Amino acid sequence: MTACSQDKWPEVENTTKTSSLSLVVSQIGEIPHKNNEIEKAIEAYTNVDLQIQWIPFSAYDEKVKVMIASGELPKLIKLSYTPTIIATLKAGQFWEIGPYLKDYKNLSAQNKQFYDNIAVGGKIYGVPLYRPLGRAVIHYRKDWFDILGLKLPKTLDDWYAVMKALTLGDPDKNGKNDTYGIILEKRYNQDVSSTLTRFSVSQGGPNKWKVEKGRFTPEFMTEPFYETMKLFKRLYQEKLMNQDFAVVDAMETSRLYDLGRAGTQVVGGNAQSWQDKLVKTVPSAVVEVAPLEGPGGIRLPGEPGNVGFLAIPKDAVKTEAEMRKILAFLDKLLEPAMQTVLSKGIENRHWIDKGEYTEVLDRELDLKEVKTYRDSFPYIDSNPALKPIRQPDLYRKNQQIIKENELYIVPNPALTLESETYAERGKELEVLITDAQTKFIMGKIDEVGWKSEINKWREAGGDKMIREYEEAYTKKDKDK
Repeated sequence: MTACSQDKWPEVENTTKTSSLSLVVSQIGEIPHKNNEIEKAIEAYTNVDLQIQWIPFSAYDEKVKVMIASGELPKLIKLSYTPTIIATLKAGQFWEIGPYLKDYKNLSAQNKQFYDNIAVGGKIYGVPLYRPLGRAVIHYRKDWFDILGLKLPKTLDDWYAVMKALTLGDPDKNGKNDTYGIILEKRYNQDVSSTLTRFSVSQGGPNKWKVEKGRFTPEFMTEPFYETMKLFKRLYQEKLMNQDFAVVDAMETSRLYDLGRAGTQVVGGNAQSWQDKLVKTVPSAVVEVAPLEGPGGIRLPGEPGNVGFLAIPKDAVKTEAEMRKILAFLDKLLEPAMQTVLSKGIENRHWIDKGEYTEVLDRELDLKEVKTYRDSFPYIDSNPALKPIRQPDLYRKNQQIIKENELYIVPNPALTLESETYAERGKELEVLITDAQTKFIMGKIDEVGWKSEINKWREAGGDKMIREYEEAYTKKDKDK
């Protein structure tokens, strides 16, 4: 393997015996073949034999819960910042790595905010899979918008009109009623990057929690969120969105988008990826990207700056020495040579050197072979140590919007606040209210039923959680 002069491989230390590292991560695209070029490059540079178990994204959280409960854990595992995981971290099942980070130049060089956003009681238990803080954008079929004379929606009424036109206006001109304005998947209302939260925030709603004069209110008890739910209820009732949204997973909805079945997405990815896959089915398709703009201008939820973090279980890694070896492996992944592999792949297979920049040789191959590793290992987007990649205009426009988004993000005030109720019963409370949202959208409950579900949530621990957040917030304010 070779690399351009700026990205030249440093000498690999092969003085120690190759160690084996079992790793569990989530998989969205195809599972990479064992001993592929990317994996071999990582193993050669780090002197580590990788044993990776890929688990489908839609089943990942449940599978991880089972692994934790059974104690059958690998040496390194991707976790999410959820109530169940927070409780597990508090119980001491994973190594606290915070005190050791200073010994690793690349891990310790990252923005402190990345680590603060996954802290539990001020302690760090993992290395984040770094991501920008404001990723939400609108991807849309410009060719369909042009055919139907549509403008980008801002208000919820705008969104309804656009969804109706894209569904009933036969934008693909095949004479069939087989398109949608938007296709939702079953995680449409979960976590900060959910479609429901992104829509609600664009309309003036809070990012998960509203705080006013020290008083906390969950997003689903605010007017913008309720109005957003009403929009989706109307879309569902009039069959202007997919009727299986409550059960279909992300892989299937992505496939439908790639087949040219829908006109808009509010997502955190890059529009160029959709364009590249879509033109295989619809050669004339034109994808465009725009900021998430509401009646009051651009407004989007601030994200935690990660898509999970890699943690080291104590059951599988018994000694501090072995834990340090794993941190050394993760630290090496942040060196320019490894960041080159994770961002671009292998020279002359995935990219070529063009002097001042590099160029992707095959975008489909990049998505199939490189992106999976880029999503699963620590990787810094726009790493200044690397030679820039020449990208299409659409890709660069998407990246520029994400960069500018940081000026318009709405933070989640409860992101790292302590709540015993959240740690112990947060998942149960979340399921109660997200299930109620789905029932409301599907017309199984009306406004009275929705308010009844909110009361159930409050009585089941919601009110207690609100008080705990308010106390933690007040304490944090005093400690400043």
